[in-house]
Amino acid sequence: MSWRRRRPRVEAKAVRDAAVVVTGAGSGIGAALARRFAAEGARVVVNDLDAGKAKAVAEEIGGIALAGDAGAIVAEARDALGGTVDVYCANAGVASGGSEAAGEAVWTQAWDVNVMAHVRAAEALLPDWLERGSGRFVSTVSAAGLLTMIGAAPYSVTKHGAYAFAEWLSLTYRHRGIKVHAICPQGVRTDMLAATGSAGDLVLQPTAIEPEDVAEALFQGMAQDRFLILPHPEVAEYYRARATDPDRWLATMNHIQQKWERTR
Repeated sequence: MSWRRRRPRVEAKAVRDAAVVVTGAGSGIGAALARRFAAEGARVVVNDLDAGKAKAVAEEIGGIALAGDAGAIVAEARDALGGTVDVYCANAGVASGGSEAAGEAVWTQAWDVNVMAHVRAAEALLPDWLERGSGRFVSTVSAAGLLTMIGAAPYSVTKHGAYAFAEWLSLTYRHRGIKVHAICPQGVRTDMLAATGSAGDLVLQPTAIEPEDVAEALFQGMAQDRFLILPHPEVAEYYRARATDPDRWLATMNHIQQKWERTR
């Protein structure tokens, strides 16, 4: 399903001249978000661990390149944007595969990038946002944060954590002017999807969408002031099935697991 033709003009006005930070924006979903915010008139900091990629996207959109750890750039980004951040897109992530035996380093990295980077950014942003009564935190989670992903325990568990933190931020601060959005796509045609291997080929590739579709879904969600943003609408049905009959849902997922094991 494509979102590209339904452009939410009301929200475009809301982000014009806004100071926006997008992490993990050197490619994929992050680059698409940076391009879309810039196209709508926002001033954008493009963050990525890869300085070359950040610079390339920033030059393309007239933004500001800022290399470094996504969870530790708020102060520098604020200075670069003239003293404020209006929208923070916590998009950087790692798609760590493996089981419970993935190794301590893999689990630690997944937890640090997929969850704690969001926590650190929120800690740095919230004092200013709460004082002025406005701010927008966008968390790129994944459908794995609502459901799960076969063959990727560290990714699934930490994306559940990222979703839980976004949910907590929203319920805690929405009455004080803080808007939070959790984007939960399934497969998106990025390098991260390509790295998922046979599991991604089985589960994600058949319905994969473009990064630009995720950006469009976010703008639709912002225009409608929705917390949960599903670029793949069918995820809502899967989430409902998981909640109402977890044993049946787990049995279905286990069948997919067995099918994947037979193809490995």
